[in-house]
Amino acid sequence: MGDRELTAMKPGSYLINMTGRQSIPDEAALVRALTDGPIAGAVLNTFAGGGRELAANSPLWRLPNVVITPRTAGPSGPQWRRVIPLFEDNLARFLAGTPMRNVVDKVLGYARPGP
Repeated sequence: MGDRELTAMKPGSYLINMTGRQSIPDEAALVRALTDGPIAGAVLNTFAGGGRELAANSPLWRLPNVVITPRTAGPSGPQWRRVIPLFEDNLARFLAGTPMRNVVDKVLGYARPGP
C-alpha cells in the first residue's frame, strides 16, 4: 500500500494490519495518511519489509493515533500461559485505578520496570 491506496480510504477509517508476514511497504505514505488524513488511526504488528521490529527512529512511535502490538496475534500455548495472567492482573489494576505492569513508554520505546 502506498499514497494512492491510503488516500482512497474512507475519512475517519482505521488501518488494522495484523497479517503476520505482510507489511505496509511505504511507511512515509502511512505517516502522511495518519497525520494529514484521511485515516484516523492504525494498529500495526508488522513493518517495512515484513520486519518484526519497528525501527527506533520511526515516526510511527510518536503518533498518538497508532497502536503498535507486541506480535501476539497468533495462538501459542506457552505464550498464553504467560500472557493471560498478566492481562488479568493489568485489568484488575486498571479497574482499581492503580498502575499497570509492562506499560510501554512511547518516548523510550520499551516497557519500564513496573510494580
